[in-house]
Amino acid sequence: MDTTISVTTEYQSGFGNEFATEALPGALPRGRNSPQKVAYGLYAEQFSGTAFTAPRDDNLRTWCYRIRPSAKHMPFTQISNGLLRGAPFDEAPPSPNQMRWDPLPIPAEPMDFIEGLTTLMGAGDGSTTGLAIHLYTANSSMEARYFYNADGEMLFVPQQGRLRLLTELGTMDVSPNEIAVVPRGAKFKVDLPDGPSRGYCLENNGAALRLPDLGPIGSNGLANPRDFLTPVAGFEDLEGDFRLTAKFGGNLWEAPIGHSPLDVVAWHGNYSPYKYDLANFNAVSSVSFDHIDPSIYTVLTSPLGPAGIANVDFVIFPPRWLVAEDTYRPPWFHRNIMSEFMGLIHGVYDGREEGFVPGGSSLHNSFAAHGNDAEVYEKASTAELSPQFLDGTMAFMFETRHLYRPTKFAFDTPALQKNYYECWQGLQKHFNGKP
Repeated sequence: MDTTISVTTEYQSGFGNEFATEALPGALPRGRNSPQKVAYGLYAEQFSGTAFTAPRDDNLRTWCYRIRPSAKHMPFTQISNGLLRGAPFDEAPPSPNQMRWDPLPIPAEPMDFIEGLTTLMGAGDGSTTGLAIHLYTANSSMEARYFYNADGEMLFVPQQGRLRLLTELGTMDVSPNEIAVVPRGAKFKVDLPDGPSRGYCLENNGAALRLPDLGPIGSNGLANPRDFLTPVAGFEDLEGDFRLTAKFGGNLWEAPIGHSPLDVVAWHGNYSPYKYDLANFNAVSSVSFDHIDPSIYTVLTSPLGPAGIANVDFVIFPPRWLVAEDTYRPPWFHRNIMSEFMGLIHGVYDGREEGFVPGGSSLHNSFAAHGNDAEVYEKASTAELSPQFLDGTMAFMFETRHLYRPTKFAFDTPALQKNYYECWQGLQKHFNGKP
């Protein structure tokens, strides 16, 4: 049999649910996970994202019922990393300077998603803690090639062009202003239904991303679990000459494989890919005075150590109402222990009107001072305030307790704006010694 079955993009709603889904009726065993014989001649295989003995609330695993076990492939050999990097991120010393980059251009030559991954920076040990930030530029779908990342889960933030993520647990279409997460170790390939695509990719090496606690906010607000979508089972039954590429220990490896590894006919569990439309985020803000800390815009978090400390937070700055009186409305000047990487999906970020464009990036490492440029500061300080709906924008931040270490590429690329520091040089002294 040499055919493709079920590549539809259908979804189940909810975050962290124990899902059960089958592409063929009766493919899911009833009452036991690994019976002596599985229906349709399938193999049972458990896919674990945590240690077996992790606490119940943290335990991640999915039972897969597939045409062939994942073990069936030829040996891996190491291949070129291209511009992809992993820990220890020691190509260059980290910098205390504020840094900003223009968008990377779409390549002229054919390049798929894996070939188009460029690591801008990273932190941590790349195994149990840390993260890496990759940019991607691609103009070709992954033909006869599949991929998995043994080092971390991957969060996709498209900025231009839709991604079709065909995973072993189902298919997701992800458009700009949506995000998707593929779990650590899950096999997938990336198609480009709209042609050339560009965006951002977070590789999270720490605890799996989860919804933040709401605390005093209560039971509603921010990202609601019901708005997260997980694909239903779909599978490929294909034989041919394929490649299975793996990111393992910071390097790329590749193995020949004689069939599509996306051959899971049914599955049940809570370790699965998912997507989320950022337009569904319910922003919470002040209605009296002062900014609330940007943590109120956290969509997902990977906790680290003491409560409230993040290996990485995924934070967005969405359309929202600004209503507080006698308040400096853009982000204030600040220095903080957390390191901030920012990207822009579309529109204009309210903290920066020039130089920070869609597809671009900025880095303000731990305690690097930053804030508005002189023009934004003067306008915000003298504006006549009335309720204002900030629309047509979507910026985001990957914030971490680690110190970001940019790659050699990040320091050397022409996309680095060498004059970024100049945006603060026009700030004037207003102190006059009078109250």
